Amino acid sequence: MLPEPLNHYYQSLPEKSRVNLDTAVARVVDAKKRGGKVMLVIGSGPNLHEGVTTLIAELMVKDIVDSVTTSSAVIAHEMGGTLDRVKRVQGTGLGYAADSHILPKGGVFEFTLMTQEELERLRSEMILNDELLKRGGEIDGDIIIKAAGNMAYPMGLRTENLSTEILSIALTYGLPFETVAGWGADPRTMLGAGARTGKPVLVTVPQLVGGGNVGLCVADSMPVSRRCAMIAAMMDEADVIIESAVALTQEIHDGPFECYTGHGIWADWNGLRTTTLRGKSLIRIDLDANLQKAKDAQDNSRQIQEAIDKGLPKTKITGIPFRMEMSAFARLEGSVPVVGDIGEVWPVMAAMAADALGISLDFMSYPQQTEEGKSMRDWIVETIRPVDREQLLAHARAGGLRPALLKEAI
Repeated sequence: MLPEPLNHYYQSLPEKSRVNLDTAVARVVDAKKRGGKVMLVIGSGPNLHEGVTTLIAELMVKDIVDSVTTSSAVIAHEMGGTLDRVKRVQGTGLGYAADSHILPKGGVFEFTLMTQEELERLRSEMILNDELLKRGGEIDGDIIIKAAGNMAYPMGLRTENLSTEILSIALTYGLPFETVAGWGADPRTMLGAGARTGKPVLVTVPQLVGGGNVGLCVADSMPVSRRCAMIAAMMDEADVIIESAVALTQEIHDGPFECYTGHGIWADWNGLRTTTLRGKSLIRIDLDANLQKAKDAQDNSRQIQEAIDKGLPKTKITGIPFRMEMSAFARLEGSVPVVGDIGEVWPVMAAMAADALGISLDFMSYPQQTEEGKSMRDWIVETIRPVDREQLLAHARAGGLRPALLKEAI
C-alpha cells in the first residue's frame, strides 16, 4: 500500500493510466531483477519544478536508473543548483530604458538571492557589479522560485562563463561537456549523481538548443555523430526506456542508428554500430491524452503502421493531432503510455518500483502546487548547491596526466 499522499495521486489517475502505470512499474522491476538497465529521456521545465530531476538523481544513486538523456537547459539549471530564489524588478529602476532590447518581455531584471558569504566566494571567480547589486536590493520586486542559473544576476552570468571553462577542459580531454560539469556538480543533481556512479548523463541532439551558452558549449564539446552514437549505445544497453515531459523523441529513440523503425538501415549497411528497439519497453509519461489514442489506434486497427505503409499522413487517418514522437512509440509493441501529471506519476512510480525492489529512497518528489511540493522546492533551493568550480578543477588536475581517471561516460 502506498503512503499518503502518494496513494491519493495514484487513485486520482484515470483507470487506464493506473493500469498502464502498474505495467510500467512491473517492466522496470522485472528488468532490474534480471540485471537489466533502465534509461531515461528527460525534458526540462516541469521535470525541474516538480522535483523529478532530483528524484532521478536519487534513483541513479540507488541503482534503479542506469543512464539519462536530457536537455542542455536542464544541464544549465543543474549547474546553477536546480532551483533558485530570485528577485524580479523592473529594469527601469536600474537605469535601463523601458524599450531596452536586452530586457525580456515585461521589462524585468532578475537577481539571485544570495548570502554575503556566497557573494564573497563568487568574487574569486568573477568581477561583481556592486552598484547593480545594491540598487537591486533597494528597489521593490517580486520574489519567486524558478529554474536556477538562468537569467538572474549574478548566477546566470556565472553559469554562462563557467560553461566556457568546462568546454575547454572537455575538448582537451576528449570528454562530453556533461561529464566534466558533473565533476563539480552537487551529488543530488543528475549531473553529480552520474559523475559519482559512473552512469552516463548526455544531452540529446534535439535538446541542444537551450541554456544559452551552456547549450552551445554542450554542442561544441563533441561532434553530433559521436553524440548520436553514444546515445544509441545507451539505448542498446537499456531494457526499459522512460520518457518524461519531452518533445521530439522520435529523433532520439528513432535516431540515425536505430533499425527497428527503419532509419538505421544504411548506417548498419555501411558497417556502423546500430541498435534496435525490438523487444524493449518504451514508457512515456505525458499529459496529452492523444498519446493513448495513438497507441489504441495502432493496437486496435494498425492505423499508424498502415499510414506509413501507404505513405499517407497519419493525422488524417487517425483523426487526432499527431505529434512526431507518437509514430515509433505507437508502433512499438512494448510501448506503454502513462497519461498524467509527471508531478504525480513520478513519485508513485518511483515509490512502487523501489518498494518492489526492497530499496529505501532518501528523497521523494511531490507536485509543486501541494504543501509537500512547496516544502520540497524550498529544500532544493536551500540544499542543492551550484557547480563547485574548485572541485571541478581539482578533478581535472588530478586526472589530466592519468587517463584512467578520465574515462568516458560510456
